[in-house]
Amino acid sequence: MFSLKNIPSTSSILSTYTTFTASAMLIRSMATEVQAIINQLIPEQLRNLLLSKLGGLYSNPSSQMTLLINDYDGYSINELYEASHTYLQTKITPSMKRLKVSKAPRDKKVIVNIHKGQKVVDMYEGIQVKWEMTCVDTKDDEQGKVEIRVLELSFHNKFMETVINSYLPYVTERSKAIKEENKAVKLFSLGNFCGDYDGAWGSTNLDHPATFDKLAMDPAVKKELVDDLDRFVRRRDYYKRVGKAWKRGYLLYGPPGTGKSSLIAAIANYLKFDIYDLELTSVSSNSQLRGLLVSTRNRSMLVIEDIDCSIELQNRQAGPGGYGQGTNDELTLSGLLNFIDGLWSSCGDERIIVFTTNHKEKIDPALLRPGRMDMHIHMSYCTPSAFRVLASNYLCITNHDLFNEIDQLMLEVEVTPAQVAEELMKSEDTDIALQGLINFLRDRKLKSENCNSGGREADLEEQNESKARERVGAIDKIGKINKKPKRKRKYGNKRKN
Repeated sequence: MFSLKNIPSTSSILSTYTTFTASAMLIRSMATEVQAIINQLIPEQLRNLLLSKLGGLYSNPSSQMTLLINDYDGYSINELYEASHTYLQTKITPSMKRLKVSKAPRDKKVIVNIHKGQKVVDMYEGIQVKWEMTCVDTKDDEQGKVEIRVLELSFHNKFMETVINSYLPYVTERSKAIKEENKAVKLFSLGNFCGDYDGAWGSTNLDHPATFDKLAMDPAVKKELVDDLDRFVRRRDYYKRVGKAWKRGYLLYGPPGTGKSSLIAAIANYLKFDIYDLELTSVSSNSQLRGLLVSTRNRSMLVIEDIDCSIELQNRQAGPGGYGQGTNDELTLSGLLNFIDGLWSSCGDERIIVFTTNHKEKIDPALLRPGRMDMHIHMSYCTPSAFRVLASNYLCITNHDLFNEIDQLMLEVEVTPAQVAEELMKSEDTDIALQGLINFLRDRKLKSENCNSGGREADLEEQNESKARERVGAIDKIGKINKKPKRKRKYGNKRKN
């Protein structure tokens, strides 16, 4: 039977527990020291390689799961592919045999990434995952041969939920931080031209130095625009709550040389948005337009310059307010409108659409209403405040004795910021440059006065001729009246009673 004598004493239990705890701490300390020594002696790349080899020896192939991440999801870019591709740039090791290397003309450093057939081993919370780049060539009726890029992510199937719900979001967040750190604004256009390519779009870095501080435009309009942009980018949840696509439309209109293109570059640099420069003359059908537009990235600007003369959208049909739907074999106004604020406008987030024109009155009113072009920005002739910005940019001055005279001339003469900038660039000497600008403004004012004087003289001459014709007409009328034969009055003889 069980006897109380067999129960160890309390002191024996505490002694045994103390001995066990000390042994465990010693083992943990030794393991930590061993791990530290291994970390010092064996590089991380080699450790990962050894783990991958050991895992391959003892793992069951049937227990492996592979996720396929294509570069495109239908028409749209697969953001998970982009994020993974960026993330893998940080996992390059010297043991890799083939790497893809690129550098844009003004990039500060070389970009290195994995090439097709190359494998990368990564560790996340004790889980080993393996990446591999593969490529498949397919044929497309419109673009010919197209290469489909696929990233394969392999891991033990028991970690599926962790990989999908934790690891991939981690990869996405890390890629955002990497992109923000190395962000270079891209300028996209149709076709491939000595740069990166993304489907039908070719790209190069946008190295335009325009910023809002250096932009010669009305300060009140500038502030209103910046406030509108800031409000737009922080309203993701707001747009979702009100049920609207997260996009914004801007119409830039005004004479040539007033800075419309510079303003577009300033917006892109301010928001770090890529620019897609679309020429409608290069688009032949509504279906091609949809394919191009939905393949643009989020956080980007779609720019259509000189929309009033880039193409004639023959879409108005007989009947008041009617719009022809056209076919997918032609580009129509309804096709463009459908992307701007129709169902296709929801295919993407945080996008800006910009139209420019020199003649606002020539644009179909259907393109200009709110919801399509939400903000109309008039790029005016140069004003005194805009001139001060140009003087600071080109001459590095904020005040001068000649400023008052220039300000007065600016109010009397219509000149564009581009014309003023050209005059300021003619000399590095401040006095000479400003005096040259004054001479230019005086000459423009004189020509304007002569033109107006000539117009007034012509109007006066026309008025005199008109009065002369009226006098001649009146004289002729009087002459005709005088030439009429006088009617003889007949008097009857009164009989005397």
